[in-house]
Amino acid sequence: MSLFIKPQKPGKSTDEELLSDYRASGNLTVLGSLYERYMPLVYGVCLKYLKDEELAKDAVMGIFEELVDKVKKHEINQFRSWVYVLGRNYCLIQLRSGKKMELVNLDEVVEFTPFLHPEDNNREEALKALEHCIAGLTGGQKQSIDLFYLKEKCYKEIAGITGYTLNEVKSYIQNGKRNLKICLERNSA
Repeated sequence: MSLFIKPQKPGKSTDEELLSDYRASGNLTVLGSLYERYMPLVYGVCLKYLKDEELAKDAVMGIFEELVDKVKKHEINQFRSWVYVLGRNYCLIQLRSGKKMELVNLDEVVEFTPFLHPEDNNREEALKALEHCIAGLTGGQKQSIDLFYLKEKCYKEIAGITGYTLNEVKSYIQNGKRNLKICLERNSA
């Protein structure tokens, strides 16, 4: 599904037929077909409110996840209007929750400062040590760390790629970070 395609004209099935079919079968492909018609609209709404392309893309996927349950629970007369309001509300909730986030000093978060920003003469040694320590991680930790830090994927993307649950991905990254720190400290001593 692409966020940047032109909205397609409804095919053989109307929105109402697809909604009814999804409610009866629970087939996510049917819901996906319906949602795909309105993804550009939802993306536009999200971009308007969140003012960030990546956040808007994540929101479009988050809204689809919410649709899975909400479509079955709500009476929907016009899907286009309903999904527009759902998208707007989702973004407003994201914005409100973002304001409650506590600001943390960067130095408290970055644990490997000397290894991530080594002096020029130690850069090669630091990279070799980091590669060695990453190679020593378990499969799930190694894969999750690689996708998160090196390939810059978010937790949801990693879960989709690897098949791990969101909690497993979080755990692998947290434990992998801790194990990398221990390994790097041990090698620098």
